[in-house]
Parts: sequence; C-alpha cells; structure tokens
Amino acid sequence: MRAKPSPVPTDPTADAEARSFIVAGQKLTAPRAAPGLYLVATPIGNLGDITLRALETLAGVDLIACEDTRISHRLTERYGISAQLTAYHEHNAAQARPKLLERLARGSSIALISDAGTPLISDPGYKLVREATAAGHEVIALPGASAVLTALTLAALPTDRFFFDGFLPHKQGARRNRLGELAAIDATLVLFEAGSRIHHSLRDLAEVLGDRDAAVCRELTKLHQEVRRAPLQQLAATAETLDTRGEFVVVIGPPDAGAQAMTPEALDAWLREALQRDSVKDAVAQAVEISGRPRREIYARALELRPREAGDGED
Repeated sequence: MRAKPSPVPTDPTADAEARSFIVAGQKLTAPRAAPGLYLVATPIGNLGDITLRALETLAGVDLIACEDTRISHRLTERYGISAQLTAYHEHNAAQARPKLLERLARGSSIALISDAGTPLISDPGYKLVREATAAGHEVIALPGASAVLTALTLAALPTDRFFFDGFLPHKQGARRNRLGELAAIDATLVLFEAGSRIHHSLRDLAEVLGDRDAAVCRELTKLHQEVRRAPLQQLAATAETLDTRGEFVVVIGPPDAGAQAMTPEALDAWLREALQRDSVKDAVAQAVEISGRPRREIYARALELRPREAGDGED
C-alpha cells in the first residue's frame, strides 16, 4: 500500500528511493521530499494527533530540525521514521541556522518541528523562515495541532477575538506591568505558563485583571488532561491545589462591556513598574494610551507612586 503523495512539487532530480513510515502496523512509502523548508506541526501530547501528510513529509525529508532530539525521537520511533534529527532551539539557533541554510542552498529538504504543536509559536523558528524566504528557498507549512487553539476551544469563552501573548515575564514586577498592558485589550487572552510559576501568575492575574471568567488548561490531549473553568479570583484561591507538572495554557475572557478602562489596581501596578525606568511625564503618557483612564487622574496617581528620589515635576 502506498500513501497518497503530499501536495508539494516533486524534485525530478531526486533519488528515486522512497522513504517509509508506519501507521497502524502498515509500512507506507513516502517519496523523497522536494527541496525546501517544511514547517510541520506535531502533537502537543497525544502522539496520535498527527496528520498523514506530516508523517509522509517527515519520512521524506533529508533532515528534521527540532528543539530536543530526545523528545522528537519518541515521535519518529513511534512511526518508524528514520530521517536524521538535528537540534535547533533558542540556545543554538545563531550557530545552527547558517548550517541549515547552507543545506537548503545545496538542495536539501528540511522539516522544522517543535517539541509540541505548531513551530514558530513561542520559538525561534521565524528567523529561519525569514532567512530561508529571503534566500529564495521554498517554504511549505503543514498545519496541525496547536496548544493555543486547543485551549481556546476548551475554555468555553468567546472565540471571535483572541490575543495570544505567549509566556508572561518571570519577575513579578515585569509580569504585573505586562498584565496592566493586556488589561486594556478587548479580546479573550491566551497565555502560556510554566508549572513553577502558575500559582504566582494566577494571583497576579486576579489582582490586575479583576474577576474575569477564565480557564486553566494542563497536559492538553494527554492522559491526565485537566481543565479548570472559574472566575480568576477563584482560580487564584485554589491555585495551590493544582498539579504543577507540565506546562499550562491560561485563557481569560474579555472585560465586560462598559468596563474597558484599566482597574485602579492594574493602573497602580503598571505605574510602579513604569516609574522605575521612565520619567513621570513618559510614564503618564504611556498609561493614558493603554489604560482608558483620564490623564488628570493618572498624573495625580503617578506623583503619589513615584520613587522618592524622582523630581517634583513632569520633566
């Protein structure tokens, strides 16, 4: 039995030898992939969540660039794929990227994958795509699993408009400052968070964003998948009972109609952080733009919150 060819152009100069992969105990052949860079979505937890086109492409390329070869090896081993794996992640990207571009220039086919989900989402892959397209190489995207969309559909929150902001800053001051900026966005928010910080982040979310409806999603598509849906203050109050293993996706509903302005608590958190690095004048100007609150109110509050060593005026 032969798999249906992937809808990408075949390379007439390629070796006629076909690669292979295994599905449900059957060995299927895959033609050598045409030269180019393939962006292949991989499962976010359940290894069954991969498309036939993705398997055929991974079996047919000359090289698979992945975040962690040990994690990706589990996928290739599961499906009997023998393509070579090479590491490409944020810590080695500057050194590895020129080598991948050189391979592309020699006519190789390379698949770019992440540890889980769609590549380029919260990883450095866009730089490789940018330089590959600039060099005139073919770039083909193979859609598939995404933790962002999976959590969004499970959250039971509005999906007509959403804003993905990746991981929040590690330090509380920067995190609260960022949440102050996000508070003004009239859309459902989707965030990533590590298990080691989920308790702290939920408390900051509740304090800065108020009691919006939200969902905390853990181990998506895996055996022990967990989704908690509740107002933020309730989620923060019960955060200590969360199993912190794995990574989390937090989905927060949009602000209520008529409540678009940043809360006083959120404004204070944002101003404290901004006044550590900017003048009163600059901090107030930025706060007016993002908060939806009157300038006079913000200026008065900034004067109260400014560090003692700051000057008396706006200069």
